Amino acid sequence: MSVSLYYCANRATPLTDAETAAVERIVAAHIASFPYEDQESLYLYASDDSRPDELVAGSTKMTFDPDKALLVLDHVLRSVSELRRALPGAEWRVHMDDLDVPWDEAEGYAFPGMRDPDLAAELGGL
Repeated sequence: MSVSLYYCANRATPLTDAETAAVERIVAAHIASFPYEDQESLYLYASDDSRPDELVAGSTKMTFDPDKALLVLDHVLRSVSELRRALPGAEWRVHMDDLDVPWDEAEGYAFPGMRDPDLAAELGGL
């Protein structure tokens, strides 16, 4: 059994050229900075004409490696947070299987306590 993080944004108006460029830039920056070649990362699905309001959608299969799990989750959630900020007016849903990931204007998407410096130090640093 695996656990995945899912993310999607919907809006009645399609992406502008500037928003499309911003999404591409965010995805490229995420891929360039992602620390693990052997782990699944931010992945956006190809556009689906049957969902005209869907701006972006994707998923990431989470690793069960305890040394990498929090870092992978944090990295992907930071990128999804950037995507949300680049697409004003969109309705977002970000969840790990059945558990919604909360949004905070200052922190972006994160589970409570996951960016706690004491926890990060205990887990070997983020």
